[in-house]
Amino acid sequence: MIEQQAYVKKNFGVLLSLLRDRQSFLEEIRQEVRLQNKISSLFVTSSIFFAIYGVIIGASHSFGQALSSAIKLPAFYLLTLVICFPTLFFFNVLFGSRSTVKQHFVVLLTAVSVISVLLFSLAPVTLFFMITAPDSYQFFKLLNVLIFGITGVFGVKFLYEGMQLLSQDDEVGKKTRTTILRSWLFLYGFVGVQLGWFLRPFFGAPGSKFELFRAVQGNFYLDIIHAISQILGLVP
Repeated sequence: MIEQQAYVKKNFGVLLSLLRDRQSFLEEIRQEVRLQNKISSLFVTSSIFFAIYGVIIGASHSFGQALSSAIKLPAFYLLTLVICFPTLFFFNVLFGSRSTVKQHFVVLLTAVSVISVLLFSLAPVTLFFMITAPDSYQFFKLLNVLIFGITGVFGVKFLYEGMQLLSQDDEVGKKTRTTILRSWLFLYGFVGVQLGWFLRPFFGAPGSKFELFRAVQGNFYLDIIHAISQILGLVP
């Protein structure tokens, strides 16, 4: 029991140090201080927060959907990171970056961790609307799209600042790397949207049977337009 408490305290301690003093945290990454410890702790804590939020949004449908979303939501964020990570790292190295693989990965993982904490902080709001408006599926879906979008923007902002700090000693090609980073952020967003569409459902439409994965058809943007149209009463 004592060992488990120490394990939890250690992992959440790393996350708290990130939230309380992110400048010092990023400076430690730049100086390669306890990188492996940061990777493991941030991976554990972010997965827990994503899983909790996944349970809440999945519970709007069924127990099976809640369990499925608890697994798929952490997988969604971490897989997006893994898919896009090599592109950023190798392009940065090609244009003068001397930062290591671990340094790049930890910076990306800090951004994902920030998103997980923000989602967790908004979980009571999501739970409130799920309880008070149980029949408003399209509204609940759009609310969560908005929440994911807002938290994603903050995560991207943190990632941008972290990568800039990581590159401050590498003047050669710095301007090019900044352009690459901005382009990569769009790539990250597009990959995330496509992967999220592939892994759906996270909510589950009311009255529908539980599905672990849904057939790939249409696209995310058309689905959002349809949801807005239903709320406005433009389509049945």
